[in-house]
Amino acid sequence: MAALKTQKNKASVKEFIQAIPDEKKRKDSEALLKIMKAATGEKAFMWGDSIVGFGDYQYKSDRSKQGGDWFIAGFSPRKTSLTLYLMAGISNYKVLVGQLGKCKTSGSCLHISSLADVEISVLKKLISTAFHEFKERVKKKA
Repeated sequence: MAALKTQKNKASVKEFIQAIPDEKKRKDSEALLKIMKAATGEKAFMWGDSIVGFGDYQYKSDRSKQGGDWFIAGFSPRKTSLTLYLMAGISNYKVLVGQLGKCKTSGSCLHISSLADVEISVLKKLISTAFHEFKERVKKKA
């Protein structure tokens, strides 16, 4: 079985963000880095070459029998939006997402065009709540 391509590594988060060519996306990523560090209480690490992740856990897929390490929350400055990954699942936080502002969701992803489009206080609460609830669930399973 092939190893996962997206793995935690020692690449510099700061250098990754500084290399974002679009100034607005770079500034939003710098702000999001601070928001997520504060909300999770975790240090940021690069996962693969384009995801900034916080915290990690061991998973085991029931479908493929594949397992490994994965981040609990993260983000990536994608071409069309800032994509936030919350492994707790976005659908578990519909009330907060409804208060967030202009965004799209899919699975465990939250897509934001610009941080100016969302309520930052709600975003902080969403990240913190999802991160810590998921971390607690993982701890109980161990």
